[in-house]
Order: sequence, then C-alpha cells, then structure tokens
Amino acid sequence: MPTRATSLDDSPPAGRPLTGRAVLLCFVGFFGVVFTANFFLVRAAVTSFGGVETESSYQAGLVFRQESEAAAAQEARHWQVAAHIGDGRVEMSARDAQGLPLAGLDVAMRFHHPTDRRFDVTLAPEPAGAGTWQARESVPPGQWDLVIELSRDGTRLFRSTNRVIVH
Repeated sequence: MPTRATSLDDSPPAGRPLTGRAVLLCFVGFFGVVFTANFFLVRAAVTSFGGVETESSYQAGLVFRQESEAAAAQEARHWQVAAHIGDGRVEMSARDAQGLPLAGLDVAMRFHHPTDRRFDVTLAPEPAGAGTWQARESVPPGQWDLVIELSRDGTRLFRSTNRVIVH
C-alpha cells in the first residue's frame, strides 16, 4: 500500500502576506478617517449653534432678585395689555386697572426666536391712538416669542413674553 503525503494546509497561497506595515497603514487610516469626521462635525456644531444661552450665569443670578421685585410690582398694577398679529403688522393696546388707556409710555416690541437668537427681530412701534401702538411685522412664518416692554423715564413698568404663531 503506497503512502500518501498529506499537508496540513490545503488552502491556496495568498496574494500578499499581511505585514506589520500593512497593519500600521490600516490603523492610521482608520483613525485618520475618525478624526477627520469628528473635526468637521464638531466644527459644524460649534459654528451653527446660535441657541439661547446665558452670557454670564453669575450676572443673571444677581439680576434675579430685581426681576422678581419688578414682576411683583407689575402684577400689583393690574394693567391689561393685549396684542394682535395679522395683516403684516402687530397692534398692541395697554389699559390701566380701571380700563383707561395708558399714555406717556415708551413701547418696545420684538420677536424673539425660541431656538436661535440670531433671527430675533426688533419692531418699531408707533402710536396709533390712545393707549394703542402699531408696528410692521417682518418675520418668517413659524413660532416666535413676542416680547412687549412698557417703560416710563427709563424704568421698565411692564414686560410680557408670549409664544405666538406667525402665518
């Protein structure tokens, strides 16, 4: 009976052997792709974020007490302030506790974008009668915060922030 020689490896020979140099190039290439992707994603996130943030949380904390006192004084006045948005303008009326129109006030109105303050729009309200002001609206459709501030002699007497939908 003839003996037959057997080989432990019957697989065909590979085209190129795996060397340390090839492993190093694959390793460097993989992490190069990961770092490049991370760089561009982080750059896009940092340059595109215009969201709401506090410039100085310490200063905001110091102002909190003043804001609380101003809110209590505003509530005690019982003013009635209403705004209507439509036909390309904002109409706002202000009345005192007895329902009489308020006069002699400086009015500031602005549309504050809820997620990106770069889109905020300041309006220029003009008197349109006793206790009534109008301003042209020029904001894109969507959700906005309408901020109304009434002041006299540089002292803010009223502030209102309301979420509105502009069509």
